[in-house]
Amino acid sequence: MDPKVKRALISVSDKVGLTDFATGLVAAGVQIFSTGGTKKHLEACGIPVTDVSEYTGFPEMMGGRLKTLHPKVHGGILCRRDDEADMKSASEHGIEPFELVVVNLYPFEATIAKKGVTDAEAIENIDIGGPTMVRAAAKNHKFVGVVTSASQYARVLEEIQATGALSLQLRRSLARDAFAHTAGYDAAIARYFAEHDGAAAFPQTYSSQLKLSAELRYGENPHQRAALYIDPKYVGASAASARQLNGKELSYNNLLDLDAALGMARAFDRPAVAVLKHNNPCGAAVADTIAEAVRKGMEGDPLSAFGSILGVNRVVDEESANYLAQPGLFVEAIIAPGFSPKALEILTTVPKWHANVRLLECGGEKLERADVSWVVRPLTGGALLQDSDVGIDPEDEWKVVTEKSPTEEQLRDLRFAWEMVRHVKSNAIVLCKDEALVGVGAGQMSRVDSVEISVKKAGDRAQGAVLASDAFFPFPDGIQAAKGVVAVIQPGGSKRDQEVIDACNELGIAMIFTGRRHFKH
Repeated sequence: MDPKVKRALISVSDKVGLTDFATGLVAAGVQIFSTGGTKKHLEACGIPVTDVSEYTGFPEMMGGRLKTLHPKVHGGILCRRDDEADMKSASEHGIEPFELVVVNLYPFEATIAKKGVTDAEAIENIDIGGPTMVRAAAKNHKFVGVVTSASQYARVLEEIQATGALSLQLRRSLARDAFAHTAGYDAAIARYFAEHDGAAAFPQTYSSQLKLSAELRYGENPHQRAALYIDPKYVGASAASARQLNGKELSYNNLLDLDAALGMARAFDRPAVAVLKHNNPCGAAVADTIAEAVRKGMEGDPLSAFGSILGVNRVVDEESANYLAQPGLFVEAIIAPGFSPKALEILTTVPKWHANVRLLECGGEKLERADVSWVVRPLTGGALLQDSDVGIDPEDEWKVVTEKSPTEEQLRDLRFAWEMVRHVKSNAIVLCKDEALVGVGAGQMSRVDSVEISVKKAGDRAQGAVLASDAFFPFPDGIQAAKGVVAVIQPGGSKRDQEVIDACNELGIAMIFTGRRHFKH
C-alpha cells in the first residue's frame, strides 16, 4: 500500500508556485517542516510550518551552511518502513519519517551566468544539503516522493488530494527526474571548474546535462525520431532557446540551419544576413542597413535561396520585410534579435507563405559574436571535444606573399570572405564581391572542384571578385581555375606554396597568407 503523506520537508531556492502548493498540502493534512528563507516565506503567507531546528534540536550555523545535515532529517528520509531494524532505530532516536521531500537547489547556474560574478560567489552557491536530501529521497522512493521542480507541483498535489498518498509509479518517475536534476547540477559545477581553472587543460571527465525542450516531428528523415534539448547554462542568443513568433513547427533540419545561420550573421559587427540551405550559405552580406544586407544576401544565389533559412544580426525592419515579401521569393524561416511590429505584420500577412514561415526572436537589438568555449561532436562510443572556432583572426599575422598587394576595396572584401569561409563545409571556397557572397564551393573532396563550382555559381560576378580558401592550395591548379578573381586569401603552408604564389603573379592576382586554417568538417 502506498504510504500516506503525513510530513513534508520543504527547502527551495525558487519559490515560484510554492504558496499554492504548500497551502494545498496543509489542507490535505500534511505537516510541513522547513528552514531558512523557505520557512520565512511560508510563514509570511500564513502557512503553518515547523522549523527543522526545532525538530532536530540543532540550530542553523555557519551562515546557513549547516541546516539539514542531521540524522533526524536524513533518517526520516532514508528509513525503510518495511525494515524492522530501521524503524526500531527511528523510534529509539526520535526520528519521524518524511513521506515527501520538496527541494530545488541553490541557483548555481544562474549565479555563474551573471556578468562579473566572483569565484567566491559561485562557490557559495554550490548546494550541499539540497542534493543530499534529493538523492536520499530518490534512493528511498519506495516510501518517499521527491519534488525538484515547480512543474511537478500540480500532479503531486492532485494525487495527495485524491488518495492522501503518492503512487509508486509517480514516486519512481519523480526519483528518475531527481537523479537527472542532481546529475545536471554536478555537471554544471564540474564545467565551471574546468572552464575557470586553466583553459589549456581538458577535464578528465566531461559532463554536459541538457534538458528536454521539445519532441520534434522527426529527425533528418521521417523514419528517424528526434528531440530538441537545451543547455540551461547557456544564456546567449541561440536557435534552441529562441521564441517562435509565427509558422509551422520547427523541424530537426530547420534547427540545424537556423543555428548555422545565426552563427554566420552574429560574426559581423555591421548589419549582416546569412542565407542558408542545407547548413551551407548560398548568400550572405554586410551593409550599412539591414535591408540592404537582406537584398544583397538573397541575390547571392537566387535559385538556391528559394526555401532558404535566414540569419539576421539586427531587428528585421519594414523595408527588409517588404523586400522578402515580394513575389517570387520564398523563405522557410528567419532568426533575428527581433522583428519590428510592421515587419511582423508584413511577413505574417503579405507573402503566399506567410502562415508557414517560421519567425524566431532571440532577443536584443543586435547579435554579438558567440562566446562558446568548447565544441562537442559525438562519435559512436565516444565524443570529440575541441576549442570553438569563433575568435577573430589577428590581421597582424597576415602576409601579402605576391608581387601585387590587394587594394583597400579588395582588402575589405577579403576580410568578409575570410570570415565567411570558416562557416562553409570543407573543402570550402567562397567568392565575394562588395561584401557579399557571390559563389560557394562546399564539401568537395577536391579543392579545385570547389573552386570551379564557386566560379560557376558566381557567373559574371566572378569578374573582380575575391576568393577565400579554408585551407592551403596543394597545387596551382586551384588558382588557375579561379577565372576572374583578383585577390585570394588562404592559410598557406603547402610544400608547393611557391608554385601557387608564382601562378598568382603570372595572373596578376594579389594573395594573402593568414597562417591559420578554418576547416569545418
